[in-house]
Amino acid sequence: MISACLEIIGLGLSVTGTLLVMVACGLPMWKVSAFIEGNIVVAQNIWDGLWMSCVVQSTGQMQCKMHDSVLALTTDLQTARALTVISAVLGVQALMITIAGAQCTNCISKESIKAKVVNVGGVIYIIAGLFVLVPLCWMANNIISDFYDPQVPYAKKREIGAALYIGWAASSMLLVGGVILCFSRPHDEKTLYPLKYIPPPTKSASVNGDYDKRNYV
Repeated sequence: MISACLEIIGLGLSVTGTLLVMVACGLPMWKVSAFIEGNIVVAQNIWDGLWMSCVVQSTGQMQCKMHDSVLALTTDLQTARALTVISAVLGVQALMITIAGAQCTNCISKESIKAKVVNVGGVIYIIAGLFVLVPLCWMANNIISDFYDPQVPYAKKREIGAALYIGWAASSMLLVGGVILCFSRPHDEKTLYPLKYIPPPTKSASVNGDYDKRNYV
């Protein structure tokens, strides 16, 4: 019962994390314009994402443009694209593997193999969480470095957008959910081999019909 509850909790966290990774991947708010010192023009707000850049006017109108060339992107954006997509794909694969080995399904009959399958799904979720965590931290480090770099013009300084925070939450859920799945059904050798009852030795009788004195304590 406890292992089934842990599987549900771990799977729920992992699936939610995978969905948040997809949301963060599609949102254009990885970098947002910073309004500091000379850059006090608040008529428009600039958003930079993995796939497009958007300009939001103060009137509420928004215009977005897809990135023209992948090779023209910076290294952190190219890496973030690849690792985020890979993380989302791994999350979907881990979901299929975990469901196949879950206790509520009959895809696999042997319990020991089902436990190993669930553990494999948990490991894949952990890898997916690490894959999305790397570009998030890299992007945040570049944003902070440029923000405090005096050589970068104020108009080009950016701040951390909402997509990064969503990605960090997704990475945390994937890591925690994967760890829970890995330890939800630990391998116990006692369950792999049935217990055998060994009867106690019978008391031997002596030649004259009496029990041997060595049998008495």
